[in-house]
Amino acid sequence: MNTAPRLADIVLNRALRRLPPPTTGYTVRRERIPMRDGVTLMADHYQPTGDVGGTLLVRCPYGRGFPFSLVFGRMYAARGYRVILQSVRGTFGSGGAFEPMVNEAADGADTVAWLRTQPWFTGSFGTIGISYLGFTQWALLADPPPELAASVITVGPHDLHQSTWGVGSFALNDFLGWSHLMAHQEDRPRIRAGIHQLTAQRRVKRAASGFPLGAAGRELLGKGSPWYESWVEHPEADDPFWNALRHPEALKRSEVPVLLLGGWQDLFLDQTLAQYRALRDRGVEVAMTIGPWTHTQMLTSGLGRVTSESLQWLDTHLRGAPTPARQGRVRIFRAGQGWEDHPDWAPTSAENAWYLQPGGTLGQTAPDPAAPPISFRFDPGNPPPTVGGRLLSPAGGYRNDNRLYRRPDVISFSGMALTEDLDVCGVPVLELEHSSDIPHVDLFVRISEVDARGRSVNVTDGYRRLRQHTGPVRIELDAIARRFAAGSRIRVLIGGGNHPRYAANLGTGEAPISGTRVQPAMHTVRFGESRLLLPVEGRR
Repeated sequence: MNTAPRLADIVLNRALRRLPPPTTGYTVRRERIPMRDGVTLMADHYQPTGDVGGTLLVRCPYGRGFPFSLVFGRMYAARGYRVILQSVRGTFGSGGAFEPMVNEAADGADTVAWLRTQPWFTGSFGTIGISYLGFTQWALLADPPPELAASVITVGPHDLHQSTWGVGSFALNDFLGWSHLMAHQEDRPRIRAGIHQLTAQRRVKRAASGFPLGAAGRELLGKGSPWYESWVEHPEADDPFWNALRHPEALKRSEVPVLLLGGWQDLFLDQTLAQYRALRDRGVEVAMTIGPWTHTQMLTSGLGRVTSESLQWLDTHLRGAPTPARQGRVRIFRAGQGWEDHPDWAPTSAENAWYLQPGGTLGQTAPDPAAPPISFRFDPGNPPPTVGGRLLSPAGGYRNDNRLYRRPDVISFSGMALTEDLDVCGVPVLELEHSSDIPHVDLFVRISEVDARGRSVNVTDGYRRLRQHTGPVRIELDAIARRFAAGSRIRVLIGGGNHPRYAANLGTGEAPISGTRVQPAMHTVRFGESRLLLPVEGRR
């Protein structure tokens, strides 16, 4: 293939000024990689024409074309890395059937076995990739080959159950939406696949409103994505069904240096933070960067920093190059302030109390517990809509959520305007004296920041499915790093759902895969001990 600079490479290099300049041209050729069961996986081999600094393995279910060819193939090949960009089993010319996550450990190991036989292999390699491409890395790290010298994992989960059922309700928008993507990504002609993606959000939202979840999802998916119903059918974390779809042993066994890259509004944020803590506690060399990004923004507004830090990590661990040292192994973006380097992720304890008050206010003294409680009615047929948050779709992130505040089935509590900036870093907690008139209910809680003009923007969410419960409820919200500006107000929103991010609780206790009956619920919150606990830095 022609080694002259590609136009796309030139444009991207100019746009991403943070990156070091390209050092070499490269060629691309096709590879056929055999698996132990006779299946052959297809890969594109990016070979620098100049000096080679190391080999990178990228395993991807989304094809070897744009954008993955650009951001994981060309970008690194032009800077001296040999890249093997492989389509996983059952996708884009690779043999076998695609079963999400199931075959990645074995196929990854077989790909490494093939690497060892290549005359150009120097005895070490690194891995890079985002999202599912990150999961393939955790699958390899569960039994890490000795040649693996470094990994860069961008918003990559290691446990599919935690992502789908971790809060007790099925993450409907993300995983019905992803299944829809996979069902149509190889449609021909290509314009048909493009049309499906342009209308995906509308199609998924319509399907997510149907009951039962299994039939409604299948109507959208047609004959594609046959795994979808099996995910909905297995809600319990201890179900052996999930064993092939998660790799917690990677966090317990691997000694490979890992760079973790995530976003405060990414759907896998909780797993990124857990991965960091697990590796750090075992003394593994690990670093982490968390930016202001959603999942999809890791390849757009976050791409410059993501690629720059990835190259530094790989240059250090594959090339042995002297690269600029990080000021700390944790780098975070604090909303309202900017980038900060820290020696560790050691968030502040949530001890700064803001009590829910009658009349919809927040105060720092507890109200009379005898004050009349506040109630709201949740209707599974008309649940509060998802507005922003940690979604897989482009609709996620920081959004104006005033329409949630105005709904009669969402109660809210707003503080007075802050007289000074308030720095919060860590995991907020909402403690509620809560009851409901039926046993099967969900709780959705949110913290928003309201500016001086009354515009409310989501900051962090929490969600919990309750069963047979009455009494105190403690809900941990998503971790944040934020400066609430002087003059703004903190707002707490509480509702019975967040749809279609999560499947609405039918209220009947029926299995979501087949349940059709709905039972509205009346929620009651009592005052006195109901409070928001914030991890406030610098003062109690």
